Amino acid sequence: MNDKSKKYRSHCPINFAQETFGDKWSLLIIRDLMFKDKKYYGEFLLSDEKISTNILADRLEKLETAGLISKAIDAENNSKKLYSLTQKGLDLMPMLIEMIAWAAKYDKESAAPKAFIKQFKKDREGLIHELLTRLKDTSK
Repeated sequence: MNDKSKKYRSHCPINFAQETFGDKWSLLIIRDLMFKDKKYYGEFLLSDEKISTNILADRLEKLETAGLISKAIDAENNSKKLYSLTQKGLDLMPMLIEMIAWAAKYDKESAAPKAFIKQFKKDREGLIHELLTRLKDTSK
């Protein structure tokens, strides 16, 4: 099923986003692809949040069906799948960066790197450009 055939409760932008990735795991998988250079199934399992294998498999499939990630066979190891963000997934970066900055402001124990937040405050657009360039370079 793709986005065009899915029935949404409404087409309110917040509802659309919530229904697309509103569970507690999907944005963490996107985070790992976007900011932590994870690309393989086993790497996602090592995240601090400890996602279970059945939930991970389900969320990867849902994110792929929604067009946010793509899956390919690893050229160096045919038995491994390589996950990457699609343009649709990459387009989430500004929102995720804003969420990181918001959490850094209100979570006294935030794991957001101080240098990242400093760079965000100084040059948000430059930070986004730098991160997108790095992601596109590593996906070649």
